[in-house]
Amino acid sequence: MKSIAELQALRDEMQGKIGIRHDSDAGVRVVVGMATCGIAAGARPVLKAFADEVGRRGLTHVSVGQTGCIGICQYEPVVEVYEPGKGKTTYVKVVPEMVPLIVSQHLVNGNPVVEYTIGSAK
Repeated sequence: MKSIAELQALRDEMQGKIGIRHDSDAGVRVVVGMATCGIAAGARPVLKAFADEVGRRGLTHVSVGQTGCIGICQYEPVVEVYEPGKGKTTYVKVVPEMVPLIVSQHLVNGNPVVEYTIGSAK
């Protein structure tokens, strides 16, 4: 388990890396559930993978952030993508290896990766 100082340093590093914004002008928002259940299921590396991939691609219309409990613990790690005018897509049981496909298909091309969403969860 990481200490509070380590988590704050990771947050500061990611905010500086991709310019996380907390305003409504951000466009698409990617939110990773980081309650204890999410962290225990591996949400930290998922958050980092999203931040790294969005930053690597220079997607300035996308903000990456975290939230507390989303309420579906059995599906952690959970990632929600909010698109203006389109609503929310919920990805479940996300692992870092899934992130490049989600970013390229959904965040870049606008096509959610349906097999990773809650409607397809087993």
